[in-house]
Amino acid sequence: QVQLVESGGGLVQAGGSLRLSCAASGRTFSIYGVGWFRQTPGKEREFVAAIRWRGGRTYSADSVKGRFTISRDYAKNTVYLQMNSLEPEDTAVYYCAADLDGLGSRAAEYDYWGQGTQVTVSS
Repeated sequence: QVQLVESGGGLVQAGGSLRLSCAASGRTFSIYGVGWFRQTPGKEREFVAAIRWRGGRTYSADSVKGRFTISRDYAKNTVYLQMNSLEPEDTAVYYCAADLDGLGSRAAEYDYWGQGTQVTVSS
């Protein structure tokens, strides 16, 4: 089992920044990749960014490239999502998820999920 806890969400004005954290515990040695997704009411979860747990290879969605950066602190078992130049369209519940087998962009590929953290960007 892997447990994931997100933190760092909140209310920010357009153009501002937030840093989300995803703390992993449990069988972290079994994690291959960690991804961030976001979801708004009535829509499917949207891929944001992902990072390989060991090695640090990353990739992100086109909608956030140049604005969001994913990183990890292996010693702290924590993955971060630095979000800059936030836009009202970034408002969503943000989830982190762990993939035991790969580094995908589809929510169905991920095995464990956190509870989510709300990000609200005001115009």
